[in-house]
Amino acid sequence: MAVDCKGVLLLLLFTAALCDGSSSSKNTQDQPPHIILIVADDLGWNDVSFHGSDQIPTPNLDSLAYSGVILGNYYVSPICTPTRSAIMTGRHPIHTGLQHFVIVSAQPYGLALNETILPQYLKQLGYTTRMVGKWHLGMYAWDYTPTYRGFDSFFGYYTGAEGYVDHVNGIHASLGYKGLDLRNGTEPVWTENGTYSTELFSTEAERIIASHDTSKPLFLYLPHQAVHSGNPDNPLQAPQKYIDKFPHIQHPGRRTFAAMVSALDDAVGNVTKALSARGMLENSVIIFTTDNGGPAAGFDQNYASNWPLRGVKNTLWEGGVHGTGFVHSPLIKQPKRTTHELLHVCDLLPTIYELAGGDSTELKNLDGTNVWETISRGVQSPRVEVLHNIDPKRKTAALRYGDYKIILGEAYKGAWDGWYPPEGVTTNHSEEANHVPRWSGPLKIKCAEKPANVSTNCKPRDNPCVFNIKEDPCEFNNIADWNKPLVNFLMGRLEAYSETAVPMRNQPTDPRGNPKYHGGVWSPWINLTDTSVSTNELFGQ
Repeated sequence: MAVDCKGVLLLLLFTAALCDGSSSSKNTQDQPPHIILIVADDLGWNDVSFHGSDQIPTPNLDSLAYSGVILGNYYVSPICTPTRSAIMTGRHPIHTGLQHFVIVSAQPYGLALNETILPQYLKQLGYTTRMVGKWHLGMYAWDYTPTYRGFDSFFGYYTGAEGYVDHVNGIHASLGYKGLDLRNGTEPVWTENGTYSTELFSTEAERIIASHDTSKPLFLYLPHQAVHSGNPDNPLQAPQKYIDKFPHIQHPGRRTFAAMVSALDDAVGNVTKALSARGMLENSVIIFTTDNGGPAAGFDQNYASNWPLRGVKNTLWEGGVHGTGFVHSPLIKQPKRTTHELLHVCDLLPTIYELAGGDSTELKNLDGTNVWETISRGVQSPRVEVLHNIDPKRKTAALRYGDYKIILGEAYKGAWDGWYPPEGVTTNHSEEANHVPRWSGPLKIKCAEKPANVSTNCKPRDNPCVFNIKEDPCEFNNIADWNKPLVNFLMGRLEAYSETAVPMRNQPTDPRGNPKYHGGVWSPWINLTDTSVSTNELFGQ
């Protein structure tokens, strides 16, 4: 029997081509991954057990973190709006005009409309874009709200904080500003009074996943309310079933906070189960991040913990900017590890864009870099420095270059510059502060030796302070006095960034934004297409 050798050879080559990665490359070429970006609000470094918290078990977060990549050297902005703007744009807040504080509800400004943001980029790549949770990037005109900025759907709230159960923002109720802030698309939702927001947002995210057309890639942005303070009259809220899980925490504020974290942990677990049930998990990338450090020791009526890091939310100390985060995905080539490579929240957008099939090098004016190879394969991060912020109004600034950090100014005149162990501690954490090496366990920070003059050796409101963060992550030892060339170099880097900063976009409160003029609902109140509105009227001046 004659054998057609040439035909057999072609058949073998064809078969080899089919087997040589074509099916595995489908995830990144024919079917980009589903991307789930979960943001916790005000979660502290010491509020999760994968960082070694012995108070608050977070089994669902731990499972994802330990089987993925824990981000051990990852930074965010010190407060909410700036970090969310960096997530959406890949740009430092000094380049978007959001470098000072947050958008207060009735202030007529937001993330500039000439900024192309993450869901808009992803829609160009064929993604379905969904958002559930907190926006906080402007809502004085409809043009600034999520469904006008690239999201196919939105369920959540526009402003910065509200009650967890009644969904009413009464942060400034004493000044007469109080109203519902919960919407499905653009329509107010009045029917969920009594539903705890963490569970409400989880249920909506699960519904989205269950009904998603899996032939299209999904981008689900899930910025939770938890664990931010609610309204001043009842700042920390959680279902009793969660509070009952923490009888070992005697402090009532810390106990309720722990319950809020536990509810958040369950919510993340439920979303993960929903992805698995739809067969989507195997081609998903789950990114989890806090927006800033935790408000510890009663700051903002809250009881998060950044221990043993210094400072709290809205400060430039490590406790305000050293972010809790991880990435979980079956697409990670070297999972089950912690990366200590330097990463920043601005890196999320170009990394996600690249994962989605785009070429991040084509994006213009970014401060972030695609770091997927660092996360997935463990290669060295392309990042050598992180700008923490430059706030010209508060006259505060901080930057890290390599292992060294410089910090100038004090947001609260030194009132929140300390180290705050979690309330209800039953073990002697002070012993940890006398060990010299940096990291131990899965990701538990140990401080350098604490000097006797720790409370006086750094006064950043008077002179710049410099710390070696690798050797001194708790910022005990200011080395500025005997490292003048280093101080000058770091000051030069801050000055270079300052020269690129744009003016702050902040505007004073506009009384026309009061919900009492809009049926008791926080609603947009300015029509940008109305050419009869003067500039002064536009900004309530």
